[in-house]
Amino acid sequence: MGSLGRAFYTVGFWIRETGQALDRLGCRLQGKYYFQEQLSRHRVLMNLFDKVPSVHREAFVAPSASIIGDVKVGRHSSIWYGCVLRGDVNSVSIGTGTNIQDNSLVHVAKSNLTGKVLPTIIGNNVTVGHSAVLHGCTVEDEAFVGMGATLLDGVVVEKNAMIAAGALVRQNTRIPCGEVWGGNPAKFLRKLTEEEISFISQSALNYSNLAQGHAAENAKSLDENEFEKVLRKKKDEDYDSILGVVRETPPELILTDNAPKAS
Repeated sequence: MGSLGRAFYTVGFWIRETGQALDRLGCRLQGKYYFQEQLSRHRVLMNLFDKVPSVHREAFVAPSASIIGDVKVGRHSSIWYGCVLRGDVNSVSIGTGTNIQDNSLVHVAKSNLTGKVLPTIIGNNVTVGHSAVLHGCTVEDEAFVGMGATLLDGVVVEKNAMIAAGALVRQNTRIPCGEVWGGNPAKFLRKLTEEEISFISQSALNYSNLAQGHAAENAKSLDENEFEKVLRKKKDEDYDSILGVVRETPPELILTDNAPKAS
């Protein structure tokens, strides 16, 4: 980044800082009411100087995920709640129809001891289970990484291979096509059945469909959410009236005239 680019970056930084300061001031003026905000104010995408995340417009990124630096996310892929994808010293590439499930971490390595460059490359229709850690590795198309698994630098998971939940795959290990590996350190367990291989593709498709529903919900404004609350309440009241049910308010929730008011 040249001197002009850094100058623009600095100006942009201070403009954003000013905006955040004004936002905090507004929250304090609102008193307790700002705690009723329903929409996430988390920063999902973050540039790292000239490294800019690239997310396909038909991908889903949860509002509490963090995508930082040189990261590419393909069409119909989904990055779920609490995930961190950090492309700082190298790049992260995620293909189409892939799901990175909640609280997973995807990072990179600049190089290994032999000087080999180690980005993280995740192919198409891959499932990465909750709380997995992928570091400087390659996961080919239609592979499956189980919950809590860890893949270290230089690992290659071939197409239609499966890493069992909680496995630790050591550096530079190659997992052949159609095999299940598990344990700490991970070792070959058995061959996958045809049904299990089909399940890998179906799992990716299921998550792609599920992500569409989450994307629609997360795209709603605060006003839309509040309006739906009113509709749900009315629906519940109408349903109760049809059944002849009368719901009484618990005594501890009834405020009297002389009840102390919140400050």
